[in-house]
Amino acid sequence: MEDVTDNLLKIASILSSRKETVAVTETSTGGLISAGLLSVPGASSYFVGGVVPYARSVRGDLLGITKETVEGLSPMSEEMALNFAQNTKQKMQTDWAIAELGIAGPGGSVYGFEPGSCVIGVVGPLSSSLFIQTGKDRRNENMALFRDSALGLFADVLSEMES
Repeated sequence: MEDVTDNLLKIASILSSRKETVAVTETSTGGLISAGLLSVPGASSYFVGGVVPYARSVRGDLLGITKETVEGLSPMSEEMALNFAQNTKQKMQTDWAIAELGIAGPGGSVYGFEPGSCVIGVVGPLSSSLFIQTGKDRRNENMALFRDSALGLFADVLSEMES
């Protein structure tokens, strides 16, 4: 995987040149994906916003994601991440959206997932998703790995559009 800085520069360059926008919904990364995108000068030309709906209760208010809208989707599935990304894209009216759902640790989830589990969805003209398992239970380390994986996936999808 490319260095996170290389991915950020690639993302910024592609989005700026195509005049496209992105929004982010992230849970266990707590804003790190958004912060990364905002760290590149000129981010205001492509970054629309980000939300951290950490508590389930705010997901409906912020994104229109309710128990009914995700009925039939498995928790921590790629389909769930794509659903979050699609809702984010629609709510924020962007060309692209990234969604991250994860278990940073040190404990596991009520759904039986181990710490270090993360699912990422990217939705736009192309869509892609990824499930990762770091095998680590260190919260800060997992948060950074989840961020890097999300930005790497987004950079790959944007590059695929370029070719």
